[in-house]
Amino acid sequence: MLYILIPIVILIITLYRRKRKSHLTQVILTDAQKKLLTKNINYYNQLTDIDKIDFEDKIEQFLDNVRIEGVGLTITDLDRLMVASSAVIPIFRFKDWSYRNVTNVLLYPDTFDEDYQYEEAPNRNIAGMVGTGYMNGQMILSRNALQKGFSKNNGGENTGIHEFVHLIDKADGATDGIPEGFLPYEFIKPWVRMMHAEIHKIAAGHSDINPYATTNEAEFFAVVAEYFFEKPDHFQTRHPELYDMLAKIFGQEPAKS
Repeated sequence: MLYILIPIVILIITLYRRKRKSHLTQVILTDAQKKLLTKNINYYNQLTDIDKIDFEDKIEQFLDNVRIEGVGLTITDLDRLMVASSAVIPIFRFKDWSYRNVTNVLLYPDTFDEDYQYEEAPNRNIAGMVGTGYMNGQMILSRNALQKGFSKNNGGENTGIHEFVHLIDKADGATDGIPEGFLPYEFIKPWVRMMHAEIHKIAAGHSDINPYATTNEAEFFAVVAEYFFEKPDHFQTRHPELYDMLAKIFGQEPAKS
């Protein structure tokens, strides 16, 4: 009986959301786009059928609100879905939450420099950046880095997730590695102590976390969030306290039970 009811429930939810979204959003994913999600986004494949519908819904909302533009390249459906997935993964369990601090994502072919140049730039070593000043509200991502982040051999790194975690961090007004709006007050001081302790371990060569995390607290938060979502089982095994704290922040337990 249960096997009969589950498909019926999923069908009812799908039909209801299609009807609702036809009034609320302009973007509705096609079957071909959903197949691209299945083929390229491992996080999506780990979800239940009902959660997949929620994920698709959040993807549609993001694409409805944020413009994705190519610089020196033509944007594809896969580009849009990878950018949107990068945004949705960390906020998937946040109810009725959307990015209010980004309106545009600029996709470059490859890495770029601090002047946003990617052609004939000798110091183009930036894979992603959240804009400030006159670039406020914009994000720049390297397409190569974005695609690598969703490949099977990404080493626990995902540039897209990294940059959107910066926006989550920034939501309280300060990009400081302390997501105050998502972490209960009593856990803030333990989180800060945990960050600093792990930064010292990384600097001393006693941690497998990317050394870029030692740059500052904001980069630490974004780097460990990549690890948390991309290699959750490894992260939980090697950094159980950090894993538990990030599970509280993001409201998710991505490691396999």
